[in-house]
Amino acid sequence: MQVSFLGLGAIGAPMASHLAKRGGLTVWNRTSERAAEFVANHEARAATTPREAASGAEVVITCLPTSQEVESLLEGPEGLKRGLTSGALLIDCTSGDPGTSRRIASGLRSRGVEFVDAPVSGGVSGAEAGTLTVMVGGNTEAFTRARPILSAFGKRIDHLGPVGAGHAMKAVNNALLAVNLLALGEGLSALVKAGVSARAAVEVLNASSGRSFVSETLVPERVLTGSWPQTFRLALLDKDVAIAAAFLKEAGVEGPLLDLAGRLMAGARAELGETADYVETIRLIERRAGVEIRG
Repeated sequence: MQVSFLGLGAIGAPMASHLAKRGGLTVWNRTSERAAEFVANHEARAATTPREAASGAEVVITCLPTSQEVESLLEGPEGLKRGLTSGALLIDCTSGDPGTSRRIASGLRSRGVEFVDAPVSGGVSGAEAGTLTVMVGGNTEAFTRARPILSAFGKRIDHLGPVGAGHAMKAVNNALLAVNLLALGEGLSALVKAGVSARAAVEVLNASSGRSFVSETLVPERVLTGSWPQTFRLALLDKDVAIAAAFLKEAGVEGPLLDLAGRLMAGARAELGETADYVETIRLIERRAGVEIRG
């Protein structure tokens, strides 16, 4: 099967590496040097344009920062639309927004091309291990076609509903991640100021009902150690929280907590900058509280 993968970022590249093991892979990246580096280390060929990447491909996968970038990649004389042929399947692994995905799907359907949104969760380590959770929106037939491809890098692959359902699920997931980051940063800062050991506090939380992925993994590995690695940009998490807030509004559900989280994340993004990692939100809370959460 001929598969093309567009978007060799921090998560996209290891996802594509699993597909390369199956053979028949074409890759494209906006920065051509990154595509060249990929093909130098994997069984794949590099396309010079999105149109060339889509030409002859049965399945095309996009993994970009936003749905708007996916949409722009489709257009123009060298866009994906010019290369996609009737019967092809476009799998969008971008953490995108449901409305744009529905618009993309509608436009492709008129050309005989199926679309599923399939954002992933599990971070770079999950992508490298091939154990990502994949949240899929699309019709049943398209999901059935997509699943064997997604299994190359996904351990849990769930069909959640029509087009847009996967992106809605991912946005809500990431919004909850943001809430946990903010709340734990505030709580631990107060405990440290009160004289409680940060490590002891985290250990107690992780044996109690307040535990979360943030307390069990992110804080012990990154905050307590002071390592602060760059794995996922705060700007992208801010984008995801905004998508979740818009999704709630569209669904007619009041979301005061997510609205507040969105404002706080946007403020952190403005203060820390576009290159900051998402866990640095806790560093900002530390700074404002005048403490360091270490242990």
